[in-house]
Amino acid sequence: MDIHALSLSEIVRRSKSGELRCVSVAQAMLERIEQHDGSFGAYATVLGDQALQQAEALDERRKAGAPLGVLHGAPIALKDLLHTQGIATTCGTSVLADWRPEEDGTVVRRLQEAGAIALGKVKLTEGAFAEHHPSVTPPKNPWHLERWVGASSSGSGVAVAAGLAHAAIGTDTGGSIRFPSAACGLVGVKPTYGRVSRYGVFPLAESLDHIGPMARCVEDAARMLQAMAGFDPLDPTTLDAPVPTYAALLDAPLNSVKVGVDWRYVGEDTGPEAAAVVQDALKLLRGLGATVLEVQMPDWEALADGWTTTCGVECALAHAATYPARKQEYGAALAALIETGLAAAARDYARLEQERIRFRSGLNALLEDVQVLIAPCLPGPIPAAERSGAAGRESRPGRFIRFTAPFDYSGHPSVTLPLDVDEDNVPRAFQLVGGHLQEARLLAIARSFEQAAGFRYPHLDAT
Repeated sequence: MDIHALSLSEIVRRSKSGELRCVSVAQAMLERIEQHDGSFGAYATVLGDQALQQAEALDERRKAGAPLGVLHGAPIALKDLLHTQGIATTCGTSVLADWRPEEDGTVVRRLQEAGAIALGKVKLTEGAFAEHHPSVTPPKNPWHLERWVGASSSGSGVAVAAGLAHAAIGTDTGGSIRFPSAACGLVGVKPTYGRVSRYGVFPLAESLDHIGPMARCVEDAARMLQAMAGFDPLDPTTLDAPVPTYAALLDAPLNSVKVGVDWRYVGEDTGPEAAAVVQDALKLLRGLGATVLEVQMPDWEALADGWTTTCGVECALAHAATYPARKQEYGAALAALIETGLAAAARDYARLEQERIRFRSGLNALLEDVQVLIAPCLPGPIPAAERSGAAGRESRPGRFIRFTAPFDYSGHPSVTLPLDVDEDNVPRAFQLVGGHLQEARLLAIARSFEQAAGFRYPHLDAT
């Protein structure tokens, strides 16, 4: 049995029934990491002994007849900015290379309580910004080794797509759940801001940071989100709202769903690939019974163009203990972002906060007429791998993040979905954006689309 090719949900079902032992699953995945991660470079730290101990405890729990969690036996990867007690949490940096937090972050604790097995911690760009630190070898895309892996949550995307984990945690401040999910052909969920606790997650920009799951199918992402979501008194920005049983709500029909598309937003100043993937996805959604309506997006340009100001100001605050005191240890991209923040005028930051309020209000109004908005994730095809800091190196970075950053400002949830692969065997993907706390509806629509599209991971069958 190819454990790595099973879905996370199938692993959970078989582990709960006793068909699979959690220890056997963990051993199989650790062996696969040892055999194949040399080719992909997803992991920063492999937690072999800890993973086996977690697996043994889960097997004992099942034998004792104790209640089993929604992720019982699920092998996952943790992005290396999630605080892990006594375990290195580098945040992709040199300055934090030896940092070992004193406690687990809330998300780490909740995943463990739900029965997940953490196989290790995966790489990310330095400080979760645009480029990997010069001392870090970037992960490689398992679909096409010469293509981009999607910025910050790069290791998360590669680990899941390569079958080195069944799901992983991503963070999204300007697109870093959506970019690697699109590049690696995954289902990525950027939840509503405040739906998932940020306590124990090293920030890039606190007012923009979102934490969400990345997986190979919608049901797996739904299980992960259910375990992660919910109010946390340790994070005052979390929302005190009930957490649905997402995986049990995936069968809602699409015959009453209205999908909005703004063709100017999708097609103006973008490559032909952006509009094409939306057109092809809409054909399939119409076939499933959805109604497609043309809408007009609220003005988004100021937010996309000003994102580095907001992010830079808040990033400078996050790194105040080490920058500029240890400036020489920083890579060029992250240092430049912090310098942007240090030099920013207060009025420019305040103006963007006003734009945030206006955009959020306009998007809320738009989503009263349609249930979801469809958009690309990128303005063109997946870039070449050597452009690992694609957003940061753009002459017009606002153009590159036009489909991602505005929704980080507004806090609206989004689900990224793979459609198919192009002639270079690179995934084509898009996103659906919904109303605040409408993740259950987004996931149900995504599940119907997924079943009709039939996206597969043939490289998992061959390795």
